[in-house]
Amino acid sequence: MALKCVNIAGFPDQQLLNQILSLHETIFKDSDTFKSTAKAKPKLLFTVGFKKGEVVGYKIGYEINSDIFYSWLGGVDENHRNQGIATKLMKEQHLYIKDKGYKLVQTKTKNKWRNMLIMNIKYGFNVVGIDTDKPDDPKIILEKAL
Repeated sequence: MALKCVNIAGFPDQQLLNQILSLHETIFKDSDTFKSTAKAKPKLLFTVGFKKGEVVGYKIGYEINSDIFYSWLGGVDENHRNQGIATKLMKEQHLYIKDKGYKLVQTKTKNKWRNMLIMNIKYGFNVVGIDTDKPDDPKIILEKAL
């Protein structure tokens, strides 16, 4: 079954948002934190992957400034992993934001999420620094020119 990707500027309708939040909660265990934080993000973009009408993955990002887009959160349902869904969602997000005039995409990941780190490097991201706001849980900062 082919993956259908959809880009949604701003928040999706409540039914779709609930499906995304349910998947987010399953993966990250913090959908409440996400909801409160997301409301303050400028030019929020949801890139959602569907199979047979079911949400199987998502990427969420927002504008840092008119040139830089931040790819913030993403996940794939554990029953649909290792099928290239995260890669397809990332590529779809990058095509969309490039078309909107962004020149650079930035993201952060942690060493414990190695698959994400490897995928980002494989698809053109460069490590540009480390975010040590939480010294016991540093984040790797990556950027990619669009």
